Amino acid sequence: MQEQSEHSLAPGRSARVELTVTDADTARAAGSGDVAVLGTPRVVALAEAATVAATAGALPPDGTTVGTRVELDHLAPTPVGRTVVAQARLTDVDGRRLGFEVTVTDDDGRSVARGRVERVLVDRQRFVARATGAPAGAGTP
Repeated sequence: MQEQSEHSLAPGRSARVELTVTDADTARAAGSGDVAVLGTPRVVALAEAATVAATAGALPPDGTTVGTRVELDHLAPTPVGRTVVAQARLTDVDGRRLGFEVTVTDDDGRSVARGRVERVLVDRQRFVARATGAPAGAGTP
């Protein structure tokens, strides 16, 4: 993988991802609770999706990012049928490490969650090969 230019992954890149909460997104469905409100695991996944979207178009063809750390405060419940928006903003670039501030709000503008997500830029084939034990370049996706 070739080194990224400083400007392609510069702080300030941002993205937003929207979700209308369904039964499949609830704490009950995720096994993280027994209530039919947006589950924390789904909030984390939504926050990470926003960070991935914030890097879209800035990565080399053989590059991807992987999550390494999530710090998230889940502040308010969101019932089925409501819409939430996760917004991620790239705040720190330290070599291959990318730091994001993330907020999640509901359709009334109420704060649902906030926190930080860290991702690391990796070569996709080498990463998958290492994870599966296959030799790098052996046709892994």
